[in-house]
Amino acid sequence: MTPQQRAIWVRSMGARQDWWALRSEPVVEPEWEIIDAHCHFWVEKDIPDPVDPRATLRTSRYMPDEFLRDVSGGHKLTTIVYIECGSGYYTEGPVHLRPIGEIEFAIEISRQLNGENNTPKLGAISAFADLTNPELGATLNGYVEKSGSMVKSIRHSGARLENPSARFLAGAAPPDLYLDPAFRRGVASLGERGLHFEAFQFHFQLPQLADLIKSTPGTTFILNHLGAPIGYGRGPAADARVLAEWAMGIDAVAKFPNVVMKLGGMASPVTEYDATFRDIPPSAADFIAERGAFFHHAIGAFGPERCLFESNFPVDSVSISYTSLWNAYKLIAGEYPKTARRALLSETARRIYGIELPSKPRLSEPALSSDKE
Repeated sequence: MTPQQRAIWVRSMGARQDWWALRSEPVVEPEWEIIDAHCHFWVEKDIPDPVDPRATLRTSRYMPDEFLRDVSGGHKLTTIVYIECGSGYYTEGPVHLRPIGEIEFAIEISRQLNGENNTPKLGAISAFADLTNPELGATLNGYVEKSGSMVKSIRHSGARLENPSARFLAGAAPPDLYLDPAFRRGVASLGERGLHFEAFQFHFQLPQLADLIKSTPGTTFILNHLGAPIGYGRGPAADARVLAEWAMGIDAVAKFPNVVMKLGGMASPVTEYDATFRDIPPSAADFIAERGAFFHHAIGAFGPERCLFESNFPVDSVSISYTSLWNAYKLIAGEYPKTARRALLSETARRIYGIELPSKPRLSEPALSSDKE
């Protein structure tokens, strides 16, 4: 990936409305409730280039105004989960306490997304903490002081690409982080506090993740982005090899009962999905034809009660609109029985993140002839 491509893509996140408009499609099943388990927010700023620490990338602005614009297509989105992305950090004070600034940032997002007037509410926060830091406990205590029980999980990325030029927004984690004894102690301490660990690494790192899970059975793992398969778009034979290698890793991880799977992240440039270069964005049907095998295999491996959908917006927005992405998710979920479909679209996320039922009474879903009981 060239520096120019990285600069363009980072700047384009959440800023491709004219391109999305070239593929307008009606909302699939607008009365089906969805919970979006993975959203990011940020102010426009310069961020370090993961390839060259001396260089920076300029982001778009992605705040509630932009988010509400993007989700206004008609899906019944009731709740979102805020996922850490380095926003709002304190610029002074002990390094291990600076991420607490992102909690204040997320709480302000929560005030703006209050669930009124058909807008979604913020149901939970996933924060960053350095799990290798001896002062981890102080960081976690600070989260409780700022948010009460809103912080439900911690994400400390283990995603590592040895070739720096291949990195996008991820891939610069220390090598073999999941094997670090200090990191493992940190993951174990999350479970002791009733917090989950959000695992983000690439698919070829899944064996190390499986070993980490085995070593920390008291912690619930939320596997981000379908385990982040990368290497897409290099021809049918190469794509088949990636799918097979990824599936082996997924099957190994799914054997552990303390793991759930986030279904998403597959439109991200990190996965080398090429739709961002197309003249017209993909439809829901296009996306399923190209990426659906990953979703169905994961659902088969984990079961719907251990799977939850995520948009990964605005990162995935460079390749598909919010309306089309969730249309694809609904079409995938609709192939399963009614209770399984609800688990995939909302109920697994509600359970894992401790999200309350909507406070406002909502109409019950109509009986559909396509529902499989």
